[in-house]
Amino acid sequence: MLFQTFDDKENCHAIYAKDRLYLKKIPPNLTKTWDYSECLRDADVEYAKYYCGGKSLEEACPSYYKSNWDETASKIKAFHRAAIEAKLNLNDHCFYDLFPPHFLLKYGEIKNRICSHVFKEHEKPLDYEFRVGLTKVLTEIKNKKLNVDVSVLKEQRHEFKVRQFLKKMKGTPPYIIYDMYGTKTGRLTAKQFPILTMDKSFRKILTPTNKWFLELDYNAAELRVMLALLNKEQPQEDIHKWNLKNVYGDMGTREKAKKRIFAWLYNSKSKDHLSNREYNREELLKKYWDETYVKTYFGRKIEADKHHALNYIIQSTAADLFLRQMIKVWELLKNKQSYITFCLHDSLVIDLAQEDEDMLLDIKEAFINTELGMFKANLHGGQNFGEMKRMNIY
Repeated sequence: MLFQTFDDKENCHAIYAKDRLYLKKIPPNLTKTWDYSECLRDADVEYAKYYCGGKSLEEACPSYYKSNWDETASKIKAFHRAAIEAKLNLNDHCFYDLFPPHFLLKYGEIKNRICSHVFKEHEKPLDYEFRVGLTKVLTEIKNKKLNVDVSVLKEQRHEFKVRQFLKKMKGTPPYIIYDMYGTKTGRLTAKQFPILTMDKSFRKILTPTNKWFLELDYNAAELRVMLALLNKEQPQEDIHKWNLKNVYGDMGTREKAKKRIFAWLYNSKSKDHLSNREYNREELLKKYWDETYVKTYFGRKIEADKHHALNYIIQSTAADLFLRQMIKVWELLKNKQSYITFCLHDSLVIDLAQEDEDMLLDIKEAFINTELGMFKANLHGGQNFGEMKRMNIY
């Protein structure tokens, strides 16, 4: 049965189905809707949004419902403008509490009609389960309020960049909203709280709700992805030390080996034969690029010329691999006090509760055991995100 929700927050239960509203309860036999809500976490439901590639309701709306949708959408936009002017924090309210029932009925019905059209016109995509799984993770992150303590910057407030940052923070809600469709390679973009662009010197403003932060990030994820795509065994040590010994014959230092491999990797004009012998660029291009499109290991198709092709192959595969591992960790933490706070490219940050500390090894195993092999990860812990210390867990 087609139905609609009106809010993606866990405690905001309102369902439109069979021409009526169900408040604070979920009726039986619900099967299809537009998008995920946390109240549907364990429900067996199909989501139209991911049948049509993540389009908005406006983009997915067929022409014969366009006038109905435009009228409904204009009222929602007007409300949002009014809410902003009234300085109303929508994170503190359920959507359906702010509109009259007759509007919710109309809104639910037009969403049902758009969904019916999408399910009729689109086949279930191959990456559907991944998209839904990722949506569940990102929705939980979106609805978790960050602990932000800008007072730790008070001694630096005379500095220009600190003053500018503090000014920006005054109008920034402490919630991270990720967009899985923000880049062609699959890397997430973020809006509202600037987690992906925030200067490292400001990270200490973020503190955990539970006992401490746990950060997991891969050791040279992109190089490991390249080795895996070339069907080569993963080094279980630091990859730059491994390269120094096995690729460059112990010529130089780890830091020089690191600079050398990355200077070569995305520079198509570089003729570093030692690097190319182990990380064969041409073999990878031949395997995943048809001179017009890159088609990655995970099935993502990206238009690319030769200058960008290798970059897209590696970065897109690394991004999709990381996101799949994040979903695994999220599944592991279901119904636990600990939760994923945010992610930074190939780094995952967990707000860890004391009662879940015995899960550390399981969390690490879920993160490093990837579809492309066992990827070495670095672990750090700390009382704020700016002062994390290296951890060894075996």
